[in-house]
Amino acid sequence: MLVRFWSWLGRFLGKTLLILLVIGLIGWGLSAAWFAWQHRGPVSAQEQIPEGEAAMTQSVIQTAVRIVDQHRESTRYLRDAHAKAHGCVKAQVQVLPDLAQELRRGVFSEPGKIWQATMRLSNGNAYPQFDSMRDARGMAIKLHDVQGQSLLDDRQGLHEQDFVMFSHPNFFVSDVAEYRQNVAAQADGKKVMAFFPGWDPRTWQVRHLFIALATLSPPPDSPTLTTYFSVSPYKFGEANAKFRVAPDPGNCPAYALPKQNQDLPNFLRSALTQQLSTDRVPACFVLQIQRQDAHKFMPIEDTSIEWRERDAAFETVARITLPPQDFDTPALNLQCDNLSFNPWFGIEAHRPIGGINRLRKAVYEAVSDYRHSRNASQ
Repeated sequence: MLVRFWSWLGRFLGKTLLILLVIGLIGWGLSAAWFAWQHRGPVSAQEQIPEGEAAMTQSVIQTAVRIVDQHRESTRYLRDAHAKAHGCVKAQVQVLPDLAQELRRGVFSEPGKIWQATMRLSNGNAYPQFDSMRDARGMAIKLHDVQGQSLLDDRQGLHEQDFVMFSHPNFFVSDVAEYRQNVAAQADGKKVMAFFPGWDPRTWQVRHLFIALATLSPPPDSPTLTTYFSVSPYKFGEANAKFRVAPDPGNCPAYALPKQNQDLPNFLRSALTQQLSTDRVPACFVLQIQRQDAHKFMPIEDTSIEWRERDAAFETVARITLPPQDFDTPALNLQCDNLSFNPWFGIEAHRPIGGINRLRKAVYEAVSDYRHSRNASQ
């Protein structure tokens, strides 16, 4: 009797699991088909500003200032994101000597041109933490002596072009409305629940939660071994494009970084110091663009969507070299902390576009002004 019961239970559980598996596969297939249907081209090549975006932006500024206050140290106010730098280093950005004519736009107009630049490498968190923590990693580049009228009236005469990137190809929010809701929840200490703003499942942002989890990746062995993405789009002359910076070891002397002690809180700075200052070996990258094809699903206003390489390949426009240098000194680190990087610090040919970039313009300015005024009064 007992044997028959266990035999029946086994068959019942087996059939139940099979049914659940079939239901799960059908559900996955339907959701994949729905996603593909919702996310198909063509898309607009022009910006589309939703009603109420200005008011939402002011709300985000208030939250960002609150985050700066929450994470301040005893002697200084930190950035609201990418607070911990691994270092600011000198860089040379050379436009490809044989760059194709259709790619000669803005700061890439002159083939072979070498720009002197400053690069800031960082963790993504709003508060300095051990480098071993899962996190996004950031890269910001400032080209110097760039001629042309600045996008911002108060930056005229500074002659700069900034590129701001981090280590994931898409963002965990789509637009300003989602950013406002998400950052407010995180400022209140809600991490995962920031993606579940209410009881209505239609408001849940499960896909964005998975993007956020993927963004928080284990640390690289060195900041020079990471690929960085602009995430949001920019003008590239008359076209729209995203930027990417990828390691290019083939154009530098062969180098094997000695193993770093990843238990140390600042081992990524140590790795950068080891290569550039101790071993005096340069690091190399390529700077690439990905031009929008509006006939594909490559939207401007949704930064949660990765522009697929099968729809538009990345094209190399310049090579970046970090020469051997000493950068880890108290004076240079203070200078690094006081530097501001902003995708709006630049010229019209590379104007930031899309909702998240419009938000950045207002928030970066407000937070930078607030942080610098508080630090000056310390």
